[in-house]
Amino acid sequence: MTPSRSAFAVLLAKDLRTELRTMRSLPAMILFAVTTFIIFRYGLDRTTLSGSLAGGVLWTTLLFAGILGINRVFVSELEEGGFDAIRLAPVDRTVLFASKASALFIYFAVLEAIIVPVFAMFFLPDWSALIPLTLLLAGANLGFAVLGTLISSMAVNSRARDLLVPLLLLPLVVPLMIAVTAASAGLFDAAGPDYEGFGTWLLVVGLYDGVFLLVGYAVFDFLLED
Repeated sequence: MTPSRSAFAVLLAKDLRTELRTMRSLPAMILFAVTTFIIFRYGLDRTTLSGSLAGGVLWTTLLFAGILGINRVFVSELEEGGFDAIRLAPVDRTVLFASKASALFIYFAVLEAIIVPVFAMFFLPDWSALIPLTLLLAGANLGFAVLGTLISSMAVNSRARDLLVPLLLLPLVVPLMIAVTAASAGLFDAAGPDYEGFGTWLLVVGLYDGVFLLVGYAVFDFLLED
């Protein structure tokens, strides 16, 4: 195993062990999402949702729940000197970017494994849409994770981190939210899943992910120096 791959594995394992030990991100994300679904369920007084309304409720909830995890993704490095350690280590500094994005991807995946069935129980009479939805969730998770890692690395040293992260993240995530909501609107159609345009929107999500992966690889070194 090359030094960069070894460092990536060590950093990712460290983040996952820390989360398992402290439970400082995932429980808050899950509680926020489930509470939001309950509010929508009784606030809208609807037992079923369909089309773009169902997609909007799901994706908006996931986004705002994810911000809770994004806010804290670099906190351990700030508090324990992890930034200095990665600067001194003889490895490519982008391994820190890759490990943090991977950790966020896993957080989102665990979050969705719990709350998407809750969403389906509350609002969906037909669960057949959940199978193609997993492709969309994976693409969205990658976009959220990569962009969230970039934004969090810029905001972590600020005292207003909790405010700065959403202010920077939300405008940049708008194209991704439009794509995933449009793609899922057909899946949640009241008459049953409609796949017209699904592939096109999935490609848009992939393009968005690719752009920010390249941007992250290109600029993370400079962000780490700052």
